[in-house]
Amino acid sequence: MRKHFFLGLAANYQRDERIAHTFKIGHTEDLKDLKRYLLRRYGGEKAILTKNGRSALTLALKAYFDKGDKILVNGFTCYAVYEAIKAAGLTPVFVDISLEDLNFENTNLEKEITNSSPKGIIIQNTLGHPVDIATIEQLAKEHHLVIIEDLAHCAGIKYPDGREAGTVGAATVLSFGKDKSIDTISGGAAVLRYPYKNIIEAPKRHPKASDHLRARFYPTFGAICRALSYIHLSGVIMRLLVKIHWVEKSADNKLDLTRRLSKFEAKLALMQLKGLSRVGEKPLRDFYFVNNRDKVLKELAAAGFYFGGFWYEKPVSPERYYKKVHFPEEKCQNAVYASSHIVNLPKYYTRRQLAPARKIIEKYQEGTK
Repeated sequence: MRKHFFLGLAANYQRDERIAHTFKIGHTEDLKDLKRYLLRRYGGEKAILTKNGRSALTLALKAYFDKGDKILVNGFTCYAVYEAIKAAGLTPVFVDISLEDLNFENTNLEKEITNSSPKGIIIQNTLGHPVDIATIEQLAKEHHLVIIEDLAHCAGIKYPDGREAGTVGAATVLSFGKDKSIDTISGGAAVLRYPYKNIIEAPKRHPKASDHLRARFYPTFGAICRALSYIHLSGVIMRLLVKIHWVEKSADNKLDLTRRLSKFEAKLALMQLKGLSRVGEKPLRDFYFVNNRDKVLKELAAAGFYFGGFWYEKPVSPERYYKKVHFPEEKCQNAVYASSHIVNLPKYYTRRQLAPARKIIEKYQEGTK
């Protein structure tokens, strides 16, 4: 029987990993250990542990900016980033991307700085592909912009100048959600460096019991769906699990500035962070641009590669939230193009395992990274 492959990391956990995740016991000391490690690694003054990545980003933005400030953001991103900016009382300014690496295109970036007079910029390192940080840092210094580094896709990677992502800006934000560089199913963290303008209160409330249980058992549900994919029932089961709220889509994980990371996820996050030195320079995804993407995804699925559903359809995903964003499509045409032509391949499989998928993609390929 042909092995099936999935884009989501948790859906690929083997039995030992699944058991370790489900039954991991966390303690208060694990929360303290994680904060201490984050401060050592990223050189911050204050570490905050949160319910999810968007909550961490909101708190970081609140620490450095005043209401109404404009913040430059990648034109190819997720709704969580937009939501965090708005929740902090700020104004997002989308900047078009380069199709070479899905990050800021420098000419567009300089133009937007001149036109918008922003106060800050969020560095995303899309899908784990690093930005030209030296150029952006120089622009930030010239125009007095505060840099916020979002490591959701890129914890452990290095910039072209050799510095580790997360060690450059005024603040570093991590997401520990599904399919991120650090994946404990949910949770997040913010590392603040002095001086920040506004005092931020760290979340103190425990996670909701429902969120805690979903985080513990998601890998089990992933394993069930992986097994059922061989009889073409995985999609049906996953939709049912979402409908009865046993599984929560990442984009629907509500922003909450009062609840912290769970203790067992803190332990898992620390273990994964310490392990980044072994795999840290890999991007999270390889990406390709193809014609007739729906047909490509169907062919991939028929061959056992289930790689749909990650940043497809719209520049700010998922599509169900897109109308809320009022995205400037005319100004960000590369982002619009990428959102309708991109196919992503995960990096935690070997090139040999992914060879049949690449062969399918090459038939329809427009460009590659």
